[in-house]
Parts: sequence; structure tokens; C-alpha cells
Amino acid sequence: MRKGMLAIGWIIALTLLLTAHQATAQGPGPQHTDPVWQAAYWNNADLAGSPVLWRAEANLDYNWGTGSPAPEINADHFSARWTRYIEVTTATTYRFTATSDDGVRVWLDGALIINEWYDHPAKTVSVDKTLSPGHHLLIVEYYERVGEALVRFSWEVAPPIITNWRGEYYNNPNLEGSPSLVRDDANIRFDWGLGAPAPGLPADGFSVRWTRDLNLPAGTYRFTMTVDDGGRLWVNNHLLLDAWRQQPATTYVGDIYLPGGSVPVKMEYYEQTGQALAQLSWQRIDGTPTPPTPPAPVPGTVIVDDQDSGFVRGGNPSGWRIAYEGYNGRLLWTRNNDRARSNYNWARWYPKLQPGWYEVFVYIPNRYTTTSKARYWISHSGGFTLRTVDQSANGGRWVSLGTFHFRGTRDDYVSLADVTFEPYLSRLIAFDAVKWVPKR
Repeated sequence: MRKGMLAIGWIIALTLLLTAHQATAQGPGPQHTDPVWQAAYWNNADLAGSPVLWRAEANLDYNWGTGSPAPEINADHFSARWTRYIEVTTATTYRFTATSDDGVRVWLDGALIINEWYDHPAKTVSVDKTLSPGHHLLIVEYYERVGEALVRFSWEVAPPIITNWRGEYYNNPNLEGSPSLVRDDANIRFDWGLGAPAPGLPADGFSVRWTRDLNLPAGTYRFTMTVDDGGRLWVNNHLLLDAWRQQPATTYVGDIYLPGGSVPVKMEYYEQTGQALAQLSWQRIDGTPTPPTPPAPVPGTVIVDDQDSGFVRGGNPSGWRIAYEGYNGRLLWTRNNDRARSNYNWARWYPKLQPGWYEVFVYIPNRYTTTSKARYWISHSGGFTLRTVDQSANGGRWVSLGTFHFRGTRDDYVSLADVTFEPYLSRLIAFDAVKWVPKR
């Protein structure tokens, strides 16, 4: 019996010894409360076999150039793995960013969120993930093939997606430094009373800057601002209201004519002490302008506008914009593509013609026409002809594309795309009206 118990004791001791040896071979694991990375390095590019180096690292931010991470590590053909936990106190969307030369991949709680596991020069990849409260395990793996060696990894609270007012909140009354909070505010209709605008901001001595672009038809508008304490308002880059002083709730009104289209608006506000209130509204105070009446056309002239049944368009629906100006008081516009990308925007104007000769004109509106390379294709009985028009230099007039013989069939049309080969999204292209004038 005693010999049996001794044998069992030896088995237990041997098991503990083997377990300790395996833990030593594998290296330390990350702890929930540990503020550092547990790093392992291999002298191969495949994370294969046993690591040749274990160490704790405070940051994952390295540019080794053509050198190596440590004397026992190769300068080329090495790999590494970093593990650690991060703690999240409230549900938040984080942006995870990895930069590497060569390969990198990142797991978050067992899910692969970044996968750039191939040879490449230095490049940066980011991904946004919403995390629940608690601890979350991060694993970063990296390999270096030859040449420069670089790896960086970080995370931060992701910036908000702004679709309305961009509200930048400062913990001082002077809009100084970086904002303590940036958020998407649906409206500027705040009455905070004696409270703070958000957790982490003071109830007194704070300031806010709101910015956005409003898409408004041409006309005269009245802007109304109510503030306690100071406020000021810019509309279309014009300082319309200036009440930057300590005061009880006071309302200010300013009128301004706007030419239509995208209008930048900026309101700044500060709260000193006591009640805090900031509100902004606007309304149009003139009648809807009557679009100019087109001149009487030559007999037999055919005009196809962007509102007519002969006008068709395609491409990315979100890329099309409407402006209430131009020929017959409406036009469409897009931003340009630098090449024929997938789902680029295009339009065609189909006339109903009698067979014969026609001079073709395109109407170029005054605005939304910053491209110098609008490429119009004319389909006629002789084939296709390309004409390039500088829209930016021809606003408010008809521009001739030349005289052509047309069949009088559905094969007669003029087409225009947003592919101008100018720098990507740097120009505006207007799609308005096309005119065919008979030549006898």
C-alpha cells in the first residue's frame, strides 16, 4: 500500500514537472489586467516551431529598417506574435489600425479582422469594430521576408459618422485645443439648463462648434439664433450673426440671399456660467423664383431636357445630385471619375427626329460645371463623334457640338459620362439639356 502511494506521488510530481516545462516552452500568456504585450519571436517567417525569444513589450510600434528585433533574431525571414487583453468599460466602436512591411494579421476575440498576410511594402489598414464592455483578446502576427522590417498596431475610439451637424465640444469656453467630444447632432436645439451637454464635459465653461453644408434652392433666407451665453453664425462664409458675449437667453435674426446649391453653415457657441442654451433655425422668406423662359426655338428644333422622357441615366444612384437651376429650372450633376471605374454615372438624350441634317447644341449651366473635359458622344448616321467641352468656361449658354446627319431612329442620341480623366472627384459635371436644330 505504501509503495503504491509512493508511486502515485512520483507520477503527480512528474506531471507537475512536465506541465511547468511545457508552460516555459510556450511562454507566458496574456493576463486580463496586464498592460503590456506578450511577444514571441521566431527565426523563420512561418511562426513554426519553438520561439527563440519571449519578452514583454509596452507598445507594438517598431521600425527595424534592415536590422533585427534582437541579437538572437534574424534581420530577414523572422516572424512574431503579440497577445494581450484590452478592457472596455462601455459599448464603443473602436478603430484598429495595422501598418506593416511585410505581412500582418490581427484577431479580435478569435475573429480575424485584418488579413494582410503576404509580401508587400509598408501599408496601413484600418477596421472599425464595436466592442461590448469587458475584456477582449487581441492577437497580432507578423512576418518579415527581406529588406525593410516595420510593424505597428494601435486602436482608438472610432470617429463618429457625421450625416447632420458635426458638433465639436470643447472643455473650455474658447474653442481651444482639440475637442473633447465630436458627435453627429441632428439639430441645434439644445437647452441644457444647469447641466452639461454630455458626460465628461463641464456644465460651465465649455464651447461648441457646429458645421455642415445645407443644400438650399436659390432665395432669401432668415436665420434665427438663440443663445445663452455667446454665439456667432456664418452662412455661405459670411459672418451673419455675431453675439459673442455673456448674456441671458437672447434671440438674433439675420437675412441673407443664397444663390442655391450647397451652402456651408457654421455656428459657434460658448457657455460661461448658469443656464446653457443654443438653438438655430432658418426659413425661406421670399417666393420660389420663376425659372427663365427658354427662347422660342427654330421651327423643327428638338430639345431634350433632363426632365423629359427622352433622357435616360444610369450608374451609381447615390452619385446623382439635383439642382434647381439651369435650363427649365433643373439640372443633374455628379462628381467626376478619373477613369472608367465600375458603376460610373452616365446619361443619354434621345430625340425624335426626322431624317436629315441637324446642328447639335448642349446647354451648359452657370454652376456645377467645373470640369474642362466633358466628353460628349454624338451618335449619328455616320457613326460616333466625340466632342470635348470645357463646361467651366461656357456657363449659361448653348455650345455647338457640330452638324451631323441623323437617321430619324432610336440610334440618334447624345451621351455624356462623368469619366473626365481629371483627378478623382475633383470636378463637377452638369447634365442639363441637348438641342437639335435642323439645317436645310
